[in-house]
Amino acid sequence: MNVADLEIGEPDAAARRILGGTVTVGDVSVRIVEVEAYGGPLDGPWPDPAAHSFRGPTPRNQVMFGPAGRLYVYLSYGMHLCVNVSCGPDGTAAAVLLRAGEVVAGHHIVETRRAGRGPRSARVEAGWARGPGNLGRALGVSLADNGSDVFDASSAVTLELLERPLNEKAVASGPRVGVSSEADRPWRFWVIGSQAVSSYKRSPRAAAPGGSEA
Repeated sequence: MNVADLEIGEPDAAARRILGGTVTVGDVSVRIVEVEAYGGPLDGPWPDPAAHSFRGPTPRNQVMFGPAGRLYVYLSYGMHLCVNVSCGPDGTAAAVLLRAGEVVAGHHIVETRRAGRGPRSARVEAGWARGPGNLGRALGVSLADNGSDVFDASSAVTLELLERPLNEKAVASGPRVGVSSEADRPWRFWVIGSQAVSSYKRSPRAAAPGGSEA
């Protein structure tokens, strides 16, 4: 698979395409079972107030503006490294947040990184890469990986997509987690039945469904 598989239109389509793919960092591989799509600025094709790129390019979010297939790594709350993959044409902001995964290789490494840390759910295998921060920790990514080409075999972080997208009957969708703007946009996708999928948590700052933002 190559970058053309992500340049297929809307960010939500790219998110669905990544779902079920495998991210590898060293000896650790994780099958992605939950993702969220994000767009870009108001003057772009996919305006998205919840996206880091909404106010335009900055040194932090520049990777979101392409080219597609680049790793966007950022620090959340000063402690969690979150992993995204850019998916828009070069110069157009869009990315897919990798929210959760199932460890398929390097179990002993991930267990050392995750077991005994955080809530009880993180101590069992299904919880090792549940949630974007836990996924980043399980993979062992760093800010130095920002901008990596995930389709370049020589990159420290690589992504292998499925030959074909998952069957629509195997995928569910719903609102994104924890965002206060566009809280009901159904751009979160997950593999039905996977125990690694995180639970939905609505931002307390988000408007009630159908209402105005607080």
